[in-house]
Amino acid sequence: MRGRTIRQFLIDGIADGRWTCELSNWTGKAYKIPRTYLNICEDRLDLTNTGVYFLFGTNDETDRQQVYIGEAENILMRMKQHVAGKDFWTECVIFISKDNNLNKAHIKYLENHLYHMAKASNRYEVLNSVVPTESSISEMDRAEMDEFIDNMQLMLSVLGHKVLEPSVSKSAKQHDRIFHLQDKAKGRLTSEGFAVLKGSKIAQTVTSSLSQSVINKRDQLFKDKIVNDKGEFTQDWLFSSPSLAAKIIVGYSLNGRDAWKDAKGSSINDIEARENPDLGKIQFKEDG
Repeated sequence: MRGRTIRQFLIDGIADGRWTCELSNWTGKAYKIPRTYLNICEDRLDLTNTGVYFLFGTNDETDRQQVYIGEAENILMRMKQHVAGKDFWTECVIFISKDNNLNKAHIKYLENHLYHMAKASNRYEVLNSVVPTESSISEMDRAEMDEFIDNMQLMLSVLGHKVLEPSVSKSAKQHDRIFHLQDKAKGRLTSEGFAVLKGSKIAQTVTSSLSQSVINKRDQLFKDKIVNDKGEFTQDWLFSSPSLAAKIIVGYSLNGRDAWKDAKGSSINDIEARENPDLGKIQFKEDG
């Protein structure tokens, strides 16, 4: 796979301000804008172009990330409407064409496909109340818009939002080793944490020693139908660490890096120690 060049520019000179993001040899352009900065965006003339956008926030009760996906023929005007009409979001990411060649049919096509990708990934709670209508465009335009979507997917990830990425990537060969937790579950390491595989089972009860935050995450899996009434994972699901995955599955506290074992009975810690034999020899010296 070839490397790609992405250029990012901090419009206000600070990381917490407005960003632009461009990909080499692509006519698209992304803006990442905090909600509190929209009132000073009149200086960005291309924000009146036609485009698509994502509003990002967090559910206060479940701590789950949320997204609303939309399109507009004047992006800045629509963003200002959302400041008045939608409370949940704190940041938006906007995609336009630098040569302003996106028309209404294009952005309706993009909006529909982006919505379905976000729903399928199930990383974010998608807040659109209706499914966006897919417009009918030519075969040539579809190919162009599908490439546009591929680039948007990459740009969003770079900007910190993997809303369009599959919840568990299956492409990384180095993460193909399967680990087992007792006779309950299977999983594998990923670049983002640890993925429990579809069909794994979760204990129906928990011990009093399990923290409330883990219990809440566990309950949410049932509410979101990630785990069905029989206690089975209905899809591959990503956790931030092997230990969190293990605690949720067995219902009590334990070290996941020791508990998850491969077919040969080696734990994650065993494998890392074996693959990095010099780690135990490294001594860290404090400054001063």
